Amino acid sequence: MIGGRADLSRAQNVVLKVGSALLKTGGAACFAALAEQTAQLCAQGMTVTWVSSGAIALGLEPMGLGQRPTAIGQLQAAAAAGQGRLISHWRAAFAPHGREVGQVLLTHADLEDRVRYLNARNALAALLAAGLVPVVNENDSVATDEIRFGDNDKLAALVASLVGADVLVLLTQVDGMMTGDPKKDPHATRLSEVRDIEAVRPLAAGAALYGTGGMASKLTAAEIAGREGIATVIARGDDAGAVAAVFAGEDVGTLFVPGPAQVKRGRHKWIGTTLRPKGRLLLDDGAARAVLANKSLLLAGVVEVDGDFVAGDAVDLVAPDGTVIARGLCQAAAVEVAALKGLRTAEAQAKVGAAVPQPLVHKDDLARFSPESEAE
Repeated sequence: MIGGRADLSRAQNVVLKVGSALLKTGGAACFAALAEQTAQLCAQGMTVTWVSSGAIALGLEPMGLGQRPTAIGQLQAAAAAGQGRLISHWRAAFAPHGREVGQVLLTHADLEDRVRYLNARNALAALLAAGLVPVVNENDSVATDEIRFGDNDKLAALVASLVGADVLVLLTQVDGMMTGDPKKDPHATRLSEVRDIEAVRPLAAGAALYGTGGMASKLTAAEIAGREGIATVIARGDDAGAVAAVFAGEDVGTLFVPGPAQVKRGRHKWIGTTLRPKGRLLLDDGAARAVLANKSLLLAGVVEVDGDFVAGDAVDLVAPDGTVIARGLCQAAAVEVAALKGLRTAEAQAKVGAAVPQPLVHKDDLARFSPESEAE
């Protein structure tokens, strides 16, 4: 596990993410610099996967658009027009280094489905085993919510999980995470290392200050990656040697040092990292302790219900102090849980006159966010 800067040079499997703004501003020279540094990492024995934005930006010209549109249909069309251009840029950049690339287009729906999730993981593993450099992007030509609200920071964290990466690097247009907005605060300084994301989260307020995805989204990505013991680095991407400097252990960017992996098993990783919670269940103290002790959740332990979910959806389980301690697949809809919360099985069955789902969340369908609880 990465415990500090010195460990970065020993990374074996890394995911790098670059946004549209950097690629659009830097053009072919940016692609070339990133490919050159990737080739250097590969020569050192690392496997490298890229998560690359840029399809919509590159599709504006062939669509005859002067600026990014707002209509979903035009955004999807621009993505379709730009995907070919994007992968062509990457192919041209890697050609001088004798490396091929393989494009992988994903939506969140692909990763929420267990079978498709495993297919994506196998495809990426096969590309890496063959010596290719995977280039992953959201399939914006068919996805709507990803275009409206998404960014590739979270996708990069999910890809890091898929490939079992040691390190995730998010390239941006600033030096790293700052103590303030450099445009407004001349005394703002870069944070070299972060070990407690919650302590610095207030600094990410005003996501627009830090580029397309925003610093808040990058913190979310670091949090997702950290649950699996994956280190995250946020660094300036328009520096021609930024990636090489990161893995040389130089003090560039901001390193988010992860704690022990919280979610370890394959299916539990999928539930805890990839699935988006559709609601929240507030637990009493006894139920929270039971969940962290690898036991199932019963209706009797639920105090409050938040969200609109159906049976089979993922929900977050929240301790009395507000901490999210687990994520699991709930076996009843929100309206049912709200009506029966706090009741023992016999009481719940008497109330509805029929069998009720017990356990409400089975222990095999729970990803617990505690290093001690996932010792399996």
